Amino acid sequence: MEELRIDKWLWAARFYKTRTLAREAVEAGQVKVSGERVKPSRAVRPGDILLIRAGEQEWEVLVRALSSQRGPAVFARTLYDETQQGLKRRLEAIELRRQNADPAANLKGRPTKQDRRNIDRLRTPN
Repeated sequence: MEELRIDKWLWAARFYKTRTLAREAVEAGQVKVSGERVKPSRAVRPGDILLIRAGEQEWEVLVRALSSQRGPAVFARTLYDETQQGLKRRLEAIELRRQNADPAANLKGRPTKQDRRNIDRLRTPN
């Protein structure tokens, strides 16, 4: 196997849970090959460099092998190598998100009665 559709490879390498999600990500421009947007039918070959955005994560990977079947995560990890530059950027982004945590991320649904009282106390002048 010399080449494989990029959406199929992304699914097999476990960057996306389904081929449909992989295809939609490629169509949305979240996956680039050598810095260029591609279509889901684009063939990927060993040696290609991919820039993949999935959620808040961004990977820069070098394709090492091809597989049309989705296997365990240990096997999927052998399909690519993350570039040093990409790994450094990804770890810096993770650390930055950890330091600048969004306080609203912890809120779930409506405020409780106690939360409402605290909000009202802050809003009303003494």
